[in-house]
Amino acid sequence: MARILAIDYGTKRVGLAVTDPARIIASPLTTVHPEALIAFLKEYEAREGIELFVVGLPKNLASNDTDLTQTVKNFVIHLKRVFPGKKVVTVDERFTSKMAFDAMLQGGMKKKDRRNKETIDKISATIILQSFLEQGSLT
Repeated sequence: MARILAIDYGTKRVGLAVTDPARIIASPLTTVHPEALIAFLKEYEAREGIELFVVGLPKNLASNDTDLTQTVKNFVIHLKRVFPGKKVVTVDERFTSKMAFDAMLQGGMKKKDRRNKETIDKISATIILQSFLEQGSLT
């Protein structure tokens, strides 16, 4: 079974998370620079197989678009062009960065490690993917 890959898109870094082949568990994968993202995804897809992309869509507390929302929507359009046979869905990513930070805190991660924004981005992508899996909307 092909994997599901989640993307927490940012202008400086992109956090990635992926499911196991059975699509049960979401795990952090890596962070990449936005300019290297498509090349990374092509290589990963060729090696592991991706059935579905889940992209976090930024919204504010009032559920309105943020400054980054249009950038992410443009990325989704590009992703669909590059991977025409793959399904791409967006999910609300509100609070994922805070949830990632809280998870690191509860996990006993040292203060120095919690400041690493790459770690926060990977964990945020994992939270996006896990919430998608818990919704049971794999169709």
